[in-house]
Amino acid sequence: MSEFTPEQKEKLSKHFSNSDDSVFAIITPRQVDRGALMSRYSRTDKSMRRIFLDEFLSNENRGEEFYNKVLIEYGDDSVAELGIAQIAIEGISNIAVKKIEDRRIGLSYLEKSSRYVSWGNKVNGEYKFLREKTIMQSKFADSYLQACNLDFDVYSKNIEPMLKMVREKEPIEKLKFKDSESGKEISFGNLKIESDRKSATFIYNASTKAKALDILRGLLPASTLTNVGVSGNGRAFEYLLTILLGSELGEERAIAHKIKHELDTTIQSFVRRATDKYGVAMQNYLKSLQKTSYSLSKKYHARPKHSGPLVSLVDYESESKAQDKIVSAILYESKTIPYGEILRMVKKLSKTAKSKIISDYAKLRENRRHRPPRAFEMTNYTFDVIGNFGMFRDLHRHRVLTMERQLLTTDHGFVMPKEIVELGIQSEYQNCMKNTKSVFDGMRAKMPQQAQYVVNFAYNYPFFMSMNLREATHLIELRTIPQGHIDYRQVAQKMFLAIQKKHPNISKIIKFADLKSYDLERFESEKKIEEKRKSSK
Repeated sequence: MSEFTPEQKEKLSKHFSNSDDSVFAIITPRQVDRGALMSRYSRTDKSMRRIFLDEFLSNENRGEEFYNKVLIEYGDDSVAELGIAQIAIEGISNIAVKKIEDRRIGLSYLEKSSRYVSWGNKVNGEYKFLREKTIMQSKFADSYLQACNLDFDVYSKNIEPMLKMVREKEPIEKLKFKDSESGKEISFGNLKIESDRKSATFIYNASTKAKALDILRGLLPASTLTNVGVSGNGRAFEYLLTILLGSELGEERAIAHKIKHELDTTIQSFVRRATDKYGVAMQNYLKSLQKTSYSLSKKYHARPKHSGPLVSLVDYESESKAQDKIVSAILYESKTIPYGEILRMVKKLSKTAKSKIISDYAKLRENRRHRPPRAFEMTNYTFDVIGNFGMFRDLHRHRVLTMERQLLTTDHGFVMPKEIVELGIQSEYQNCMKNTKSVFDGMRAKMPQQAQYVVNFAYNYPFFMSMNLREATHLIELRTIPQGHIDYRQVAQKMFLAIQKKHPNISKIIKFADLKSYDLERFESEKKIEEKRKSSK
């Protein structure tokens, strides 16, 4: 390509990765210019680099001008997706971080883990949980502080005893590690190379620590402070800001203002409507939705009949109907006739013929990363789930589905890992839960939103998940892998068994569900990670 002069190429080099190829990266520093360039690109037959030279290079405000023109004059909301930002939010509660992570489209999250990092350290003599302003100004302040501090006291003092017990139950001598010389799995005592012994010790320490922290995390209250990194586009951030600004919780509104302030330094033009008249109107609409929901819930009130845990398949279609739709969608791609005609043809096929098609597609999958084709999106399942809040935090990460949840309460009981009893701290654990319930019951009538902060991860939490078979395959196979937490592994296993019972034929596509149980879940995974570390050196 010889479109540009040497002088122009020199100018372009600061804004594009190359000036002479048909594929190039946009590296111009300002996000607003990148977004405006992409949008302008769709409204002219000029090349992008020519647009930049002709319209942007000499006008520093061209990006803002064009963006505002498109958004105001044309109402092209998708333009806001062209601004990308990454932000870190530190020291926020597990209530607020779940509200942020409720946003399914356009944002990606990385949150502090509860299985690799101990949450028991103090800062300036205080445990890291939210002293929520409304609570601290209420008559519940002392009982709230006492409950959260008790939770952290019991959690912190039992980390080392729990770790010791886990290692006594699963001693390093009992486990197998890879030997560099032979390439075989052998016991720790037979490893002769010092580097192998160091690697084995690292693997063992990491997996046993994760196990100990997994067991104890139920003690943590939802007020526990965490960190989250968020990456996404302007349109998604704009909606996130609107949601947070319309929240009843002061913490979430304060976070929104801080996020907006930081995004104004990078993608201001892409999130400006979050706080203008359109944003305020949206906030009012969201508040009206919530108010209406609360009003209806009081009108049609029913007391909880279930404690936890619960995994129930409550809505699905007949396998015959589901199979007809899936097989029709499979055939559609290679046909030249409408879907409706294919569906009528498939309904006339024998059950054996349709079953063979499903089985043939299942055989093609060699591992769980071989996702089923989109044809398997043609049938859906809705699950009622009641599981502890700690487990919910993991399943909440799945976003290619519909998930609805309720306020966090103490209404559905709590879980107690068997290791709590084995360590002899059952009484302390139960005392924390009993104390939490007492404080929560006192707070909920006056401040139901804020009362959530005191509830422990161990308390059961109701939510429903509605997903198609393709997504169910992904969720079940991912969440039953050996290194997964026992709580969500059991939920995913029950989901699989429920689908298999109702749809024995089409469930064959869920080929890599692991129904086994494991004593040291992270062990094999840590071995694989260590092997990758060693091979990358």
